[in-house]
Amino acid sequence: MGKSGVISLGEVFVDMISLDKTNTKFQPFIGGATVNLAVGVKRQGIDSCYLCKLGRDETSVFVEEAFNHEGVCLDYAVHSDTKKSCEVYVHQTNNGDRVFHSYVNPTPDEWLTEQEVGKIPFQFGKIFYFGSGTLFHETACETTKKALLYAKEEQLFIGFDVNIRLKRWDSEEQCRKTICSFLSQAHLVKMAEEELLFLMDTESYETAISRINQFNIPSLFITKGSKGACAYHKDLEVCISGLDVDVVDTTGAGDAFMASLLCSFHEKGEPSSFSQLEKYLHDANKAGAIATTKMGSL
Repeated sequence: MGKSGVISLGEVFVDMISLDKTNTKFQPFIGGATVNLAVGVKRQGIDSCYLCKLGRDETSVFVEEAFNHEGVCLDYAVHSDTKKSCEVYVHQTNNGDRVFHSYVNPTPDEWLTEQEVGKIPFQFGKIFYFGSGTLFHETACETTKKALLYAKEEQLFIGFDVNIRLKRWDSEEQCRKTICSFLSQAHLVKMAEEELLFLMDTESYETAISRINQFNIPSLFITKGSKGACAYHKDLEVCISGLDVDVVDTTGAGDAFMASLLCSFHEKGEPSSFSQLEKYLHDANKAGAIATTKMGSL
């Protein structure tokens, strides 16, 4: 029996999204990039397994019920009596855009450890996915390295989503150095244009693309918001325009984009032609656009 499914490693967040431009009232939504991805692939019919550490408080129960409702497997998650869920406050700007404002972690040193990551799920999965959102913490970073080791031993396809929140990092230098150290370990990397420019330390998109070539990423996808997206796969390059939709909330659009990509790679493998790469990019771009038409990252 062949391998199947996507294994995601991460941290559950509760997105506190402002209800209006005063940014004084908030509505909670289960979220976090890796959570959005895990749910996104499951909604598209792909088995999804989420690796994390959960608490036992009321918020954690809410989180587990949400996962169970979506059909995401938590069989290999670890529970702690003291763990509390992280909260991310998302404010609304005057023009209606959602922006990351602050990150609150009541238990900053409670993370899934490398000793708690089991090898069993990697023996069944087909794709391993991780993001940069937790790499600022030493424990989470070491856990990610162990998971990557298991993924490589089991020959899984590896997807990496660059999701930069500078307020979580001690410095820009630490952020840039840490994330770049993981770029060459993935078969597929997705990031936003502004994240590409930051990591490559330039204001020129062309220069940034030239510099990132040193990491030899087999499949690189760059999102550009309403302007569309670009894909670079081996010697193929595709860029497409954005879609015109009624935007309600941009939170989670990049995660929907990535979920679509991983589903395409899971079901059809790496693109073998310009037209197939363009189709993967088009589907991902459409998924990201649709995600902006409703409130909440999911």
